[in-house]
Amino acid sequence: MVNSSHEASHRIFQDRPELVTPVFRILGVPLAAKVTVDVLTGDVTEIRPLERRVDSVLRVEPSDGGAFLLAIEAQGRRDPDKAASWTYYLAYLSAKYGIPALLLVICQDRATARWATGPFRTGVEGWTALSAHPLVIGPDNIPVITSPTEAARNLDLAAFSAMTHAKAPDATAILEALANALGTAESATLQYYTEMLEIGLGDTPARDIWRNLMRLDPDAPGTYFPGRGTLIEETYLKGEAKGKAQAILQLLAARNVSVPEPARDRITNCTDLDTLNHWFNRAVTATDAEELFADADVELGQ
Repeated sequence: MVNSSHEASHRIFQDRPELVTPVFRILGVPLAAKVTVDVLTGDVTEIRPLERRVDSVLRVEPSDGGAFLLAIEAQGRRDPDKAASWTYYLAYLSAKYGIPALLLVICQDRATARWATGPFRTGVEGWTALSAHPLVIGPDNIPVITSPTEAARNLDLAAFSAMTHAKAPDATAILEALANALGTAESATLQYYTEMLEIGLGDTPARDIWRNLMRLDPDAPGTYFPGRGTLIEETYLKGEAKGKAQAILQLLAARNVSVPEPARDRITNCTDLDTLNHWFNRAVTATDAEELFADADVELGQ
């Protein structure tokens, strides 16, 4: 299964395609000041039994013309199979859409980034049939952004910098600058980057630092990344559970059903929404609070 850090490294380009421009500037690749970016499917399968999928594919259309495709791959280690798959991706995408294709490889460690520059050739000894020359971004060329002012000017690049340098000594300074920059951001922006960073930092000490830096509103809207166990999702679910527990108690009170203190505590301390929904349904007809807890084996999370 693809890990969350891997996904966040390329998904940020789908969610925030304006990141393409500063990244190309860093790589020294000419690109018009104004570009239109569309997210395409990453499926490059020709026949169903053989599944091939690029992490992300963008169609980039500069204002001065010359549209091209940008295939994006997050790469965590050296992989000898990439010589075949990357050349295939580029050839297939170019043929399918009728425009040139480039490959951008995202790495979080220097050794992998050096390897990923290629070139990756396929053919026979003495003759190269196809050759892939990826664009590569990693710790050596993504800037370290430790200024809140600079981070606020380009939140996308600052977030990407934090993910790329998650294992660097100055990771804390980068995260503090980003947290400071987000202090005046609108709620939806704050929520998105809070979750994106928590996922993108993966299993590193930087993730714990980021969680401690964030101050969350329990009444904020739902998560952008359901099922990932982010701090925002935890906070949101706790708020949902609290509201459902209160609804159960209000329903029982409206029906004049007495709720002893142990039962009240059990309801208010439950954080599992499936269990609470089950209890709520029983509260509609229950004549005694203990009826909610009958057949406890069907209760989830207990």
